[in-house]
Amino acid sequence: MRHDKVGTVMATDVVRAEYGTPFKEVALLLATHRISGVPVVDEDDKVIGVLSETDLIMHQATTPDPYETKHRASLAELTPGARRQAAKGRARTAGELMTRPPVTVHADDTIVQAARTMAQRHVERLPVLDEEDRLVGIVTRRDLLQVFLRPDQEIRTEVIQEVLLHALWLPPGSVEVSVTEGVVTLTGHMERKSETEIAVAMTRRIDGVVDVVGHLTYRLDDARLRTEEAARQMHGVADDWLRRL
Repeated sequence: MRHDKVGTVMATDVVRAEYGTPFKEVALLLATHRISGVPVVDEDDKVIGVLSETDLIMHQATTPDPYETKHRASLAELTPGARRQAAKGRARTAGELMTRPPVTVHADDTIVQAARTMAQRHVERLPVLDEEDRLVGIVTRRDLLQVFLRPDQEIRTEVIQEVLLHALWLPPGSVEVSVTEGVVTLTGHMERKSETEIAVAMTRRIDGVVDVVGHLTYRLDDARLRTEEAARQMHGVADDWLRRL
């Protein structure tokens, strides 16, 4: 099955900052390019952190107010998180203000992998690295959503060719495939229950598929047979151990 790579949807003209880029210059970069964050790179173009609008706002929020009455530090202010926030308030460069370690992906990663990383790490953009871990692009949530723009007919063709014919070796036309707005419906009769489960699972993994509706029947419930076979094997192992006692 085809899985589009991150490199096919990423932007290659990446706005970036270096460790020593001044705070105000970073703010100007974000405003000028109308972006919400930039990767921070070293002299070898390797990503060492990410700087976002949130980091800039935190800098402003944690900057001490000269007119505020000083008070003794509480236990909460002595935690590692509180100390990091205080350090951001004193930061003057991108390197001092950035969030590290950076969350990144590689150009050869699939769009599905990138989307999963974004969801798990709660980020809106990912620096893209090459095989030598150098910055080659940036990918955003909007870029990843392009996969759902695949035409329904293109998705249908891939389901038939890659899932039904190549993976399951089913006769052409034995399962009807229809696709509407990315939702795939599979209708037909198959030999084994496990085949229906595989057909649905593989179809769900195809790029651009929003959901899968399975109207598939089967002749043989091999799931029950596999359970019985596993039980017989376990019983045989138990008998073998009893004979050794």
